Amino acid sequence: METAREDLVTIGKIERHFGVRGEFKVRLLSDVPGRLDRLKQVQVLEPTGRTVERTVTHVRRAGSSYIMAIAGVTTPEEAVMLRGGLIQVPRISASTLAADVYFECDLIGMTVEDERGVEVGVLETILEIPENRLFVVRKGTEEVLIPAAKSFVTSVDLTRRRMTVRGIDDLVEGRHEV
Repeated sequence: METAREDLVTIGKIERHFGVRGEFKVRLLSDVPGRLDRLKQVQVLEPTGRTVERTVTHVRRAGSSYIMAIAGVTTPEEAVMLRGGLIQVPRISASTLAADVYFECDLIGMTVEDERGVEVGVLETILEIPENRLFVVRKGTEEVLIPAAKSFVTSVDLTRRRMTVRGIDDLVEGRHEV
């Protein structure tokens, strides 16, 4: 079954191979507890840009990440080729989110602006730090880290692909001085 990319939700990222049987470490990109434990079928967005449906043969927790194996990947060399790939599931099978909660994959690539409508940049990635997350927003070669908190994010418009933030004047103004 072919699923359009916009109908998929990214729930994990393949970080590196693990062991000699084609397994790999996956960083969970979902707040749903046990999200990877129940997977049987996934789409893998490979680093080459190709999306392939894969059968999950097993998943186990390993500290803060997971060890996963998929059918057809049996050697470390094959697993290495998937490094940086994204584990995706159909949006319809993803968990229902509470109000003001978003899938990371829906936020990445969004234009970020301040309350005056001045563009801060594009949300490039989301860093996970203890007790919080940081939005990495880039404009050209300049980068701003914005806490992923309601006190900073005033609105998210998924349709227009825009996020409005406040209270970041000190973060943005100081980036030209170094």
